[in-house]
Order: sequence, then C-alpha cells, then structure tokens
Amino acid sequence: MARARAAMTREHGGGTFSQVLVDRLEYRAVRGRDGYAWEADGWIGGDIHRFALATEGEGEFGHAPDEAEVQALYRRAIGPWFNAEAGVRQDLGRGGRRTHAVIGIDGLAPYWFDVSAQAFLSTRGELQTRLEASYDQRITQRLILQPAAEVTLAAQDVPELAVGAGVSEAELGLRLRYEIRREFAPYVGVHRERKFGAAARFARAEGERASATNWVAGVRFWF
Repeated sequence: MARARAAMTREHGGGTFSQVLVDRLEYRAVRGRDGYAWEADGWIGGDIHRFALATEGEGEFGHAPDEAEVQALYRRAIGPWFNAEAGVRQDLGRGGRRTHAVIGIDGLAPYWFDVSAQAFLSTRGELQTRLEASYDQRITQRLILQPAAEVTLAAQDVPELAVGAGVSEAELGLRLRYEIRREFAPYVGVHRERKFGAAARFARAEGERASATNWVAGVRFWF
C-alpha cells in the first residue's frame, strides 16, 4: 500500500489541489410553504492528506435556518476509494447550538455508490451517527437521475432538538439533473423526510409535522 501511494504521488507530482462542490442549492415547496436547503463541501490538499470544510442546512424563507451545520475536517486516504476523516462540527440553526467531535469514513463503494458514515459526540455527551448513500444513474451523457438516502441514529433522546434514541430520522430524495456543462447542472426532484419514535413525538409537541414531502428545484455546481 505504501509503495502504491508513493507511486500515485509521483504520478500526480505530489502537488496541492482544491475543489469546491455545491451538491445542492435548492428551493423546496411543501403545502404552500417556501423553503430552501443547501449542501456543500470544499477541500484543499493532495492525494493522501486533505483539509475540508463542509456545510449543510435547511429552513424557510424569511426565517433563520431551522438546521445548519459547518464541519472542519482532516481527511486521509485509506485506500484507492475511501477516506477516513476526523474534525469538529458546529451547529448554528434555530434548533440549537452544539459543538461535536467528528469521526467518519466516505468514499465510493462497489457498483459506484457514494457512501458516507459519520459519528458525532457533542460537548454535552450526546452521541449520534449519520449514514448517507447516493447513486448517479446516467440516462444520457448529460441527463442524470440521482436517488439518495440519509439516516440519523441517536444513542439518547434530546427533546430540545427533536432527536429520539434509535433511528431518529430518515430522508429520501430523487433528483433529475441536466449537465449544461460538467461543472453546472440544474435539477428538479422530490425530497421526503420522516421522524420516528420519540423524535416524532417531540416534533408534534412543538407543533411540527413528523413527516413532509417536498418538491425541489435547484442547481449543482463545482469549481
């Protein structure tokens, strides 16, 4: 493995590279409410070691984000297809401010599935795990259908954040994008969220729905 990585470094010149990917910047419509969501990731480094900033969140227009987070991560290649990562996550949304330690792994699984698993331990001792997977199905050279799924699991109830022990929340999405250029692609689709168990009860107690389906339209771009 060490020889292979050394060969990889020589092949690419051992240089420093960078990329910013805005995977989702979208409008969401559900029962007359106008909302928004984003997910982006930027990194700088080489083939083995990288420093990354990642952010995601969602909310309603005219209000502060309901959920928002920023992660600062160190990533290290642990094989041709996967990276291990560690760092810190800061929550910024109206749902509550938390600081978490982060460890995780992400990469390309067999059959070209993009997968990610992260564990978060907050300064209050709250432990959560987030699992994500997506797949780009090319219909044509420019038209791409992307199903995606995300599941959040928690070790304990956190009522103020509407988080319940066990499987707390799941999100499913189906987005169809058209690559005007490789670096720029508008899309449309549907996104569904659902809370389970105690998380659903906490949400209803706050006057919120435990599940929602959104029609979405947005843009994906990178540079």
